[in-house]
Amino acid sequence: MMVTGHGLGAATGSIVRNVSCFGHTMMSTAKISASLRAASVSGAPRIVMARGAAPRMADDDRKRKGEPGGPGTAVITKTKPQTKRPNMYRVLILNDDYTPMEFVVHILERFFGKDHEAATRIMLHVHHHGIGECGVYTYEVAETKVTQVMDFARKHQHPLQCVMEKK
Repeated sequence: MMVTGHGLGAATGSIVRNVSCFGHTMMSTAKISASLRAASVSGAPRIVMARGAAPRMADDDRKRKGEPGGPGTAVITKTKPQTKRPNMYRVLILNDDYTPMEFVVHILERFFGKDHEAATRIMLHVHHHGIGECGVYTYEVAETKVTQVMDFARKHQHPLQCVMEKK
């Protein structure tokens, strides 16, 4: 690489250097900004570059074998797919006059992973308000829990109702 000290620097008062690489002369950033200032003063057409962009060689200069970006090289970009959050569903237990309270507590502990205090609190809410939320799950999980509760209640001959609704 060879650096020479000539260019528009004398006219604008800035230090300008031409950089020679592989036999091609490229302008430095200082020379480009000096050229833009000179062009705006002289009324010549302006060259607009993105801020921070470095000058680039022509495509045929870059496509030599063995150099980055030459023939036989490719850029592989990996895009991360955007995933949408799944819809959530509330699993609800409905009150009835026949299912024992302890059975409801047992259901909440067994199928919903509630501790005894939380299960009792939900059971009392169902008893006083007619309905209570057992948990919030994705569709498949909520559907499975409703089926498990209904099957378990039928097996033990209780009319307990368990439903799910979109949150």
